[in-house]
Amino acid sequence: MTTALDATLLGVVQGVTEFLPVSSSGHLVLAQEALGVEHEDIVFELAVHIGTLVPIFLVYFSDLWKMTKAPFVEKGPLQERPATRLLLLLILGCIPTAAIGLGFQDFFESLFDSAGPLVISFAITGTLLFATRFAPKGDKNALDLPWTSALIIGIAQGMAITPGISRSGTTIAVALFLGTSRSFSARFSFLLSIPAILGAVLLQAKDLDSTASLDWTALGIGAAAAAVTGYVALKLLLKLVDSGDFSKFAWYCWAMALVSLGVWVS
Repeated sequence: MTTALDATLLGVVQGVTEFLPVSSSGHLVLAQEALGVEHEDIVFELAVHIGTLVPIFLVYFSDLWKMTKAPFVEKGPLQERPATRLLLLLILGCIPTAAIGLGFQDFFESLFDSAGPLVISFAITGTLLFATRFAPKGDKNALDLPWTSALIIGIAQGMAITPGISRSGTTIAVALFLGTSRSFSARFSFLLSIPAILGAVLLQAKDLDSTASLDWTALGIGAAAAAVTGYVALKLLLKLVDSGDFSKFAWYCWAMALVSLGVWVS
């Protein structure tokens, strides 16, 4: 990371695209190529990922606090303990995500080297988002979502490690097709993203060079830009999911597939 402007731009890209269903990793690959920033800048990636956690904690603090207290305050059958059941669903959903991430880490990391794979992955994301127009209107929430559905959503999140495959878009779309309500699909998606982001941070942290000098100004600017723009993007997405306008992002993803093709062949 060489300039404050680079840090700001990449932080904004990460913050906006982490929450809007357009793939933050795919945009970062393109942005890094455009700015000439090496994708091996692990410390900066850690900083912006931590920045994107802030909006999730702010928006879903109530859920997180309820789940923290749930094992101690909720009583009775599991079907009458919403926070406890939500916590268990999230834990279950994390299992396939972790297995995919750890098992295929080298393969997914190799996809960050070129804009070529983005042509296909952006097109897939767009098609999946467009397909949500035909998803049945569901009403499932934490109390009646099947355990198998949590596993399926977790698998979807694991596959979204691929650059160009939107994590939020994929998990929300899959949840909608599994019959969840619009509000719960987004809520479950972003709560499930917390351990996924933390896991990615830990995996990247092990490769840090302890002797390298750090540009704390650039790191702070990038993290702050990701946090602020991420909060705005998250609130916007929640409104769009509730209103049924989620599928409109398909056109943007298809356009980005064409942009990726242009970058790849140039």
